Amino acid sequence: MIARLDTTDAGTAPGLAAPYLRFLEALKAAGFEGEIAPDYADRTVLATDNSIYQRLPQAALYPRHGEDLQRIAHLAGQVEHRQVALTPRGGGTGTNGQSLTDGLVVDVSRHMNRILDIDIENRRVRVQAGVVKDQLNAALKPHGLFFAPELSTSNRATIGGMISTDASGQGSCEYGKTRHHVLELEVLLLGGERLTSRPVEEAELDTLCERQDATGRAFRTAREIIDTQGALIAEKFPPLNRCLTGYDLAHLRDDQGRLDMNSLLCGAEGSLGFLDEAVLNVLPIPKHSALVNVRYAGFMDALRDAKALMTSSSRPTSIETVDDKVLMLAMEDFVWDSVAAFFPAGETPVRGINLVEFNDDAPDRLAERVAAFCRHLEADASVERLGFTLAEGRPQIQRVYAMRKRAVGLLGNAKGEKRPIPFVEDTAVPPEHLADFIGEFRAALDARGLDYGMFGHVDAGVLHVRPAIDMKDPGQERLIREVSDEVAELTKKYGGLLWGEHGKGVRSEYAPRFFGELYPSLQRVKAAFDPHNQLNPGKIATPFSSSTPPAPVGSPHEAAGSASLPPEAARDEAVTLVDPGLLTIDGVTTRGQLDRTIDERVWQAHAATVYCNGNGACYNYDPNDAMCPSWKATRDRVHSPKGRASLIREWLRLQGEAGTDLIEESRKKKAEGAWGFVKSFPTRTLNTLRRKREADFSHEVYDAMVGCLACKSCAGQCPIKVNVPDSRAQFLEVYHGRYLRPVRDYLVGTTEFLLPTLSRVAPAYNALIGSRLVDRLLAGPLGLVDSPRLSRASLSKTLAAWGVAEATPTALGRLTEAQRASSVVLVQDAFTSHFEANLVLDIVELLGRLEFRVFVAPFSPNGKPLQVQGFLGAFARTAEKQARRLRTLADFGVPLVGIDPAMTLTYRQEYVKALGPDAVPEVLMLQEWLVTRAGNLVPGSLPLEDPGYRLLSHCTEKTNAPGSPKAWQQLFAAFGLELEPVATGCCGMSGTYGHEARNLETSKTIYAQSWQPVVEDGANAGKLLATGYSCRSQARRFSDAALPHPLQGLLEVLRRAG
Repeated sequence: MIARLDTTDAGTAPGLAAPYLRFLEALKAAGFEGEIAPDYADRTVLATDNSIYQRLPQAALYPRHGEDLQRIAHLAGQVEHRQVALTPRGGGTGTNGQSLTDGLVVDVSRHMNRILDIDIENRRVRVQAGVVKDQLNAALKPHGLFFAPELSTSNRATIGGMISTDASGQGSCEYGKTRHHVLELEVLLLGGERLTSRPVEEAELDTLCERQDATGRAFRTAREIIDTQGALIAEKFPPLNRCLTGYDLAHLRDDQGRLDMNSLLCGAEGSLGFLDEAVLNVLPIPKHSALVNVRYAGFMDALRDAKALMTSSSRPTSIETVDDKVLMLAMEDFVWDSVAAFFPAGETPVRGINLVEFNDDAPDRLAERVAAFCRHLEADASVERLGFTLAEGRPQIQRVYAMRKRAVGLLGNAKGEKRPIPFVEDTAVPPEHLADFIGEFRAALDARGLDYGMFGHVDAGVLHVRPAIDMKDPGQERLIREVSDEVAELTKKYGGLLWGEHGKGVRSEYAPRFFGELYPSLQRVKAAFDPHNQLNPGKIATPFSSSTPPAPVGSPHEAAGSASLPPEAARDEAVTLVDPGLLTIDGVTTRGQLDRTIDERVWQAHAATVYCNGNGACYNYDPNDAMCPSWKATRDRVHSPKGRASLIREWLRLQGEAGTDLIEESRKKKAEGAWGFVKSFPTRTLNTLRRKREADFSHEVYDAMVGCLACKSCAGQCPIKVNVPDSRAQFLEVYHGRYLRPVRDYLVGTTEFLLPTLSRVAPAYNALIGSRLVDRLLAGPLGLVDSPRLSRASLSKTLAAWGVAEATPTALGRLTEAQRASSVVLVQDAFTSHFEANLVLDIVELLGRLEFRVFVAPFSPNGKPLQVQGFLGAFARTAEKQARRLRTLADFGVPLVGIDPAMTLTYRQEYVKALGPDAVPEVLMLQEWLVTRAGNLVPGSLPLEDPGYRLLSHCTEKTNAPGSPKAWQQLFAAFGLELEPVATGCCGMSGTYGHEARNLETSKTIYAQSWQPVVEDGANAGKLLATGYSCRSQARRFSDAALPHPLQGLLEVLRRAG
């Protein structure tokens, strides 16, 4: 039996410190309207980002609006709360631990995510800090505008996070960094003052400086620094496109001489105040675009060529590069199919590419620029190129960039324990020195035998390098310090920076070395805004008045004294400084240090989840993308794949510390018979009765896991292939070894076994569940709602009447080779056979019209509901029986084909894991099989009328078998019919998830976000086709819409044709 993990016991989980308890109580009393989350689950989920670090916060605050932010800032500025540290958090995708803290996390993404105003005429917008970049651009697109700074995490990165790190990426040489597009910021300072930051003229500046408050102190400090330290600032800030993040002193005065406080706030990582709102300038979307894809035999060839390409008179908008490691990952992934034509294979393998983009509003001018560039490529022989191709128009270009983004994410999914990780991956040097710099960088990594991947923005001199290190190995962990120090010196040697575009975070440790005698000026900025070091402490700089002074490297920190460096020492260029008040790269707990305490057997059992690296792809805001519907509906990070993976890792660690052998517990549960169930019943009952009185972290994990739809979109879309449903099932199995299961779980798990019996009395069953009394009983004690009605038609009787034979060894054995070639075996699933019998009959009719001989396999449970509910022993036994039956049929060489995509995919996923690949025969989805026969499908030359169908794909199908929508299109094209895939997210049903009363509201929310507008759009009437049983069921439930299956749509077309 698993251990009880008492989160009120400091030995299990660190509790909240007294200053924080007092602050949270005061915040409640002040009328805070957002959520305060001090529970261990929320703290655990927010303890990690996309960096290597893990810091457990005291609690999380989710402000509902600017007034809540003001309440937080006001209280934090009071004397009695000066021990409270606070760190703002946006998308949580930082690679340097910027948003990690052992204080309070202030997360604005849950509620403060509204676009407040779009001023089309003046090309400016006002947004709250939690708005996602792609969300903003989706709203701007109809107006022909866009927010220019680009980054690979644009579908989850918040505007507040972009401003806080002064983010930039592809195209920065053309469009600049985030700060170039910030017009005005609304910031809450400690104490609750609201600072409106924008460029100010001298007269207004004088007035601001005269104020005797925090605003006045900040403006006086900023003016004095830029007016007295100008020469030193110009010397210390390299003239790079990326400049320096974290108090950008170099641009405190703009080109017109106005003081612009935005230069300090952009890149401050929340260390100066809380960002409430921002006014941004937006640009017209370029009307015409082209992308030249240049191929090389080696990555260094691509780098060296980039220097020449950048100086081209054709003026490229951007130049992106990808190395052989990243490129090979893309080639091995499904995404390569969409771009392979742009990178044709030849005798010499492609091992490096440059992606050169051009934009222009005049098509003729763009064509001439691209043509001139291509002529240069053909004539220039300074670098060996393998050739180039052209992607024209934004849709083609986006396919190439989507490949690059996905391949970069795939770096984290490398096989084995050594995974490419970000810790020196943000360097920036003058572009003309990039190739030489990278040559030395690679030599340093090669000397240590490290594998790595490289990609980046060569036009800006920025390259992201991710060495592969096993952070669970203490010896390899020490390489973090060794490599970081060497790379820091290397960037200085080439006149570059360690922080190109991803912020400083924990790597702020190196700031004193780079800034030298200018570093005290950064400390003065910090002191002006945050004199007691409460805002994201340990990053960027410590306040001048309260820090231990910067000391020469190598000297004992305790010998540094208590006052800041005197001016004469500050001017001594020979002194290399260190600020002991800053966090250090090897002084913060890493995830690897905690992960190494987990039993390796347990780690590998949960390998589908524990390798989550925090990239945050599951935080995709887009409701029309299938990734994690529970996150989109709740905006609660606990209910995301990253959140659940974090909880599982911590739960595994704590169970191990408590002495639980989870592998043995799982084995016992799988082998548990009726007597074992009865014997453990009293103990489990007692534990369950105590649940409300006794804290147990397992309950928090349970709540997160049962909120998962088990749709497996995470497994298909996450670049790391995080598969939460896999760990969910394993967790539920052992959790219910300690606590009783609800009766609902047994009803859901045994659905497939009950349906054949219930279908014999379908009219009586339907009448019974339609009664109000039974409906209340199901919804109340049993927790099930909106139970579907069984089909009135008897599938078996109708098939027999039609002369459709059962697929038996005898029947299949009689077939000749020619007959087998035109035969197919339909593998039944419980849901279509018993709730949509007419669909099965329509498919049989259609296949008959197409001159296939149809056999229907006798119904046998698939076991998927058992697996989803964590009845893993019962699932394994069910799967073994069904696989054995299907193997017998598969031996005759007739294709096995399933109807429902989710049930069919179980055979190639959960079955393979439980039984091994050799034990499971191939069961194809309908479109996968039919598309291979597309050339011979159309009977005669029937004139077919095209209804203009639109396809709604099941989310499991399109994310775990991503070629499926295209296969449906190819199938319809064989009949001369158009089939347009509709971009939708999840429908919210996902098997039986939507039928559980506890999930009803979330299910409704998910359906309303994406499917409902499409289904209820009158323009789509009669045109929508849905592949999934659960999707059709959901549309029927909430929109009273009967959506046909694609083959029913095709059958209808054939029927009309005669």
